[in-house]
Parts: sequence; structure tokens; C-alpha cells
Amino acid sequence: MSDRYLELSHTPFGKALASLLGLPQPPRLKRASGPWAQQPLIGVPALVGATTNAQFVAPLLKALTEAGATLRIQPEHVGLPLIKAAAQKLGVTLAGNPAKGSGDAPSALYVVDASGLANPAQIRELYDFLQPVTGGIPANGRVLILSRAPSEAGDAAHVASATALRGFIRALGKEVGKKGITANLLEVQTGAEDWLAGPLRFFLSEHSAFISGQVLPVGAGPREEPIALSGSLQGKVALVTGAARGIGASIAETLAREGATIIGMDHPSAEGGLAETMARIGGVGLALDVTAKDAAQRIAEEANKKFGGLDIVVHNAGVTRDKMLRNMAPHLWDMVLDINFGAILRINEGLLKDGLKDGARMVCISSIGGISGNAGQTNYAATKAGIIGYASSMASTMARHGGAINAVAPGFIETAMTAQMPVGPREVGRRLSSLGQGGMPIDIAEAVTFFASHAAGGINGQTLRVCGQNFMGA
Repeated sequence: MSDRYLELSHTPFGKALASLLGLPQPPRLKRASGPWAQQPLIGVPALVGATTNAQFVAPLLKALTEAGATLRIQPEHVGLPLIKAAAQKLGVTLAGNPAKGSGDAPSALYVVDASGLANPAQIRELYDFLQPVTGGIPANGRVLILSRAPSEAGDAAHVASATALRGFIRALGKEVGKKGITANLLEVQTGAEDWLAGPLRFFLSEHSAFISGQVLPVGAGPREEPIALSGSLQGKVALVTGAARGIGASIAETLAREGATIIGMDHPSAEGGLAETMARIGGVGLALDVTAKDAAQRIAEEANKKFGGLDIVVHNAGVTRDKMLRNMAPHLWDMVLDINFGAILRINEGLLKDGLKDGARMVCISSIGGISGNAGQTNYAATKAGIIGYASSMASTMARHGGAINAVAPGFIETAMTAQMPVGPREVGRRLSSLGQGGMPIDIAEAVTFFASHAAGGINGQTLRVCGQNFMGA
């Protein structure tokens, strides 16, 4: 369903009306129009900064250069000597950041290595770098900060300083979102420096248009060396549950766009829609209820017989049956818990015994409702919060097999389900984010596809909210 208010607000009449009445003017988001590019940032100017004793400058400059970005520097900031030294060693060219009104395009990316912060006073260095330039960030720009993982930062002052960046990035995201600008934070663990390239490319590209205000830990991956996002799913086999329509269909299509072969699974009642989706992408349909006792066995048989097993599993199937707890019938509680949660545990238990290839990656769809809760959704919220805990708990098990498991938590997404909402709640849901609008199924699909790739090998057991920085739970 299209967002008619957003479209109206970009007409001359709509702009004037919104300005007169003080109404929000949600930005148009630039989303990627094709597969991952070998150099997704080709020619894009990136302003790079660093704080005292920043630890990731060299891998940061290397990753940005390999992605095609043009590197710029701000004169006289405290981290400039570190950046110049790393650039000289890497043979990387640096340019000055153009002054406002110079006629040169403003920097579109703003990346700061803040991993060296040792005390609250040093956080001023981040202010000194970003404060003069924040007002000039163009529409759909990107801000990305790197920090040392707080758990590894050292003494209490180091930990406090690293943790402070979480509040900073969430607040900044809410300041700049009205222009379609996103702001995110990567917390890098010891030994994970070489695994920055994949997350950097994702968060700085148009594939992450609806993700802002998020904190994502990055660790060292199970492979000897990271791989590039472009082409990383070629030859992979992916199972997507709930693939007949909506978000599931978009996930299947996006994985296929990157080269994966899809086994799309959905309830037998949706077999017609499933067949249409699979026909578009050359996938294989599997009409099967996720709650069937033999679901794991039948999935394994299908995958093993035709493809020799699964490389990717996406648990997308889910339902809502909303009622206030005092009015909720037992069968509604049981249905939601079994489809959204119990079935995932049973299927995974079976696939871990038979059906998964070494290095397999799993992605579970959670929800912002599992983080903030919604009245009338005690059943649904319980399952979606449970998924977050499950992904965290299963991370070590998947890592032992050379793989990973992560979760994606959507906010308000434009689907057939949200189109059936009353106008008032639907409009509130759309505007209740830093970006002032609902997301699209492709936004969820892009995040799932990123997690499905071994380019995201340094990310395991995490939950990423794809909600436009929803004010609830953000």
C-alpha cells in the first residue's frame, strides 16, 4: 500500500500545507535498485574522522577505499595525524572537505573511529568533529561510528565512554532522520578489525535505507578471511518459510537476486501464491505447515535430495491473533506460540541433525513488538522476544558448525496486513519513527540477505531492528 500522505507532502501544494500546519514532511528514501555492487560506494565522498588513540583507522580506510569511496578529511581535528599516517602507509589519497558554497558536492558519508575514547571528557572530540558538519549532511546521507565493544573496553571509564556512544547515536538518529539520514554504531570486538568491510558496506549503502539508531556488535568470523558481499550468495541454497507473499516473498526474491537458489515454504492453503512467487525467481515450492510434526524431516529430505542440504534458513512464517490477555482464548495463545516460536525450535533441532551444510547461516524474524510490547499482543510479543533470546543462545552452537544465527526485528512495514488497519493507527504507525514513514518489505529482505552472507561472518547471535528508528523501543 502506498503512503499517500508522503506522496502529497512532496507536491508543491502538500509542502505548503504541511509547512502552514506544522505537519511532518517525511523524506523520500533512496533504496538500492539492484544487487550488491563490487564497489557500492564508487565516487561517493566520505568524511573520515578519528578520536584520540583510535584503533581501527587503517582497516576503516582500507574498507572504504576498496568499496570505492572518495576519502575526505576535516582539518585540525584531533585524529587527523592517525588518519594521515594510515593513509600514507596504505597509499590512499585524502582530500579536504569542501567549504559550504564552494560548488563541490557535500560529503554523503560521515564515518568516525571513536574506538579510543578513554573517559567522558574525550567524548567532546566526537562533538568537535561532527557538530560543525552535521547541519550540512545531505538528504539520505549516512553517519557511522565505530567503537570498541564496551565489554572489552577496559576500566570503568573506558566502558562508560564506549557505552555513551549508544545514547549519542540514537539521539543523533532522531535529529537527522527527517532528511532521510541514518546514524548507526558498530561495536568492534578484539580481533574483528578485518571483518569490518561487510558491515561498513551494508550500513553506508542504499541497501540499509530504513535502518537507523542501531547498535550492532561485530566479532571475528569463523572463516580464515572475510569475503565480499557482491556474489557471496552465488550457488547457495536457502529455505524461506512464509514465502508466498509479503515480507517472505520479498526475502526470497532478494536472496535470489544475489544468486541463491530458493526453497520457498508456506502453508498448503497458500500454495497458489507460493507457486507464483517461486515461478518468478526459479525457486522450488514446498507446501508444508511449519507446525507439522515431520516438518524438519520433510524439509531435510527436500533439500538433501535436490541440493545436498541448506546453506541458509530464514524463519519468516508467523501469525498474529491479537486480544487483550483477559479476553484471549487458549487456542489463540497456543496457535501463536506454536507457529511463531515452537515450530522454529523444532525445525532447527531437526535440521541441526540433518539438512544443514557446514557454515549454514540462519535468520529469524522477530519484531519491534518483542522489544517494546504492544497492548493486545502478549502472545505475539512473547514469541518475538523469545526469538531474540533464542538467537543469542544458539550463537555458540552455530559457530561450532562454522555458521551463525541472527534475528531481524521489523517495525511498521507496509504490507497487506498493515493496509487493513484503521486509518488513524496506520498513520501513527507510519510517523512513529525518525524517518517519518513505514518501511517496505524490501527493507527487511535487505537486512536478512546481509545476515545470510558470510560477509556478515563477524555477526552472530545479534538482533538488528529494521524500523526506521521506531520511537518505541528505539
